[in-house]
Amino acid sequence: MPDLEARLEELRASGLYRRLRVIESPQGPQVLLDGRAMLLLCSNDYLGLADHSHVRRAASDAAMHWGTGAGASRLVCGSMQVHAELERRLAEFKDKPAALLFGSGYLANTGVVSALAGRGEVVFSDELNHASIIDGCRLSRAETFVYRHADTEHLEWGLRKARDRGALIVTDGVFSMDGDVAPLAEIAELAARHDCRLMVDEAHATGCVGPGGRGSVAAAGVEERVDVVMGTLGKALGSYGAYVCADEGVTEYLVNVCRPFIFSTALPPPAVAAAQRALELLLARPGRVDKLAANAAALREALRAEGLAVGPSQTQIVPLVVGDAERAMALCEGALERGVFAQAIRPPTVPPGTSRLRMTAMATHRVRDLRRAAREIGAAARELGVLGAPAGEGGEPRTPRRDDGALDRAA
Repeated sequence: MPDLEARLEELRASGLYRRLRVIESPQGPQVLLDGRAMLLLCSNDYLGLADHSHVRRAASDAAMHWGTGAGASRLVCGSMQVHAELERRLAEFKDKPAALLFGSGYLANTGVVSALAGRGEVVFSDELNHASIIDGCRLSRAETFVYRHADTEHLEWGLRKARDRGALIVTDGVFSMDGDVAPLAEIAELAARHDCRLMVDEAHATGCVGPGGRGSVAAAGVEERVDVVMGTLGKALGSYGAYVCADEGVTEYLVNVCRPFIFSTALPPPAVAAAQRALELLLARPGRVDKLAANAAALREALRAEGLAVGPSQTQIVPLVVGDAERAMALCEGALERGVFAQAIRPPTVPPGTSRLRMTAMATHRVRDLRRAAREIGAAARELGVLGAPAGEGGEPRTPRRDDGALDRAA
């Protein structure tokens, strides 16, 4: 039997031990953390809708009308009207014929990737894709070609090598740890040229980039060339769950073969109603997206004024790469002592040698608070002798880099 305590001690010694921190207030630009008021710089509640009064009321009303749970899988005890209505709204928002709800982004990615690719086929995956995509590739039993981050020449090389075995290209739209955006126009062109489906994970793009917050696919103008768009309800839309938008043939196929959909209880009606109200607010008040972008720019500018290198981020995600895991944790704790909660992110979430503070702006932040946070983080960094490095320097990529273009067989 494995010695779990010994393994935990190894994690502590390497600076990779994790613990839960207790928040005693709703999500927002400021929270009560372990009894102390903190400026929050690490939430994915990008538009500040998780605590919006209209969203809360929608969840409350749905609980009173529909109850708190869905009872079972939608294939077992029926598909509730509230689920179908949100799917219709999401499909319209993403300019796709159909949508399908999932219990979480992780379930959606693992389920869809493994459903759309199989043995003898090849999935093409950016080396900095989210862990849920990586695990979906493994579950598919297809071969996986891991192309260098945002490198379309390397992707094209892999597509040529795979010939007619290419089944799926999958990429994050906005990369969750670096905040950069995938070159979707070029990727879509390659997918069409090589007759390969294209799937884009818009978990960190929906509500944050593109016209009206419609995401990175809309920003690139390739809605008709992307086959599958995945997104979450638990980030900018302030609720919980995920969705996949595609044509009716793909969604019908997923209903019949996608294991996380078939074998998971459906989303609770209050979460569905909350997400639908948040989507309505986004459509009615697109200025929130502009405010989010302005706040992110203000945060980057303030951090740079402190002499901190925040890398190539173009979005609301602002990484400050420190390098060593223990030093990243020390900077996180130093910021906490100064009233700023900016979480340290360490391997395996990011590549070894690129541990960082992953900071996120919210549309509800005040610029003066973001500037104060930057000053406090700068002071903590100077006290600890921590110098930020541009994202991506100082370590290996999250997934094995295949400079020879080798095809990986997923375990």
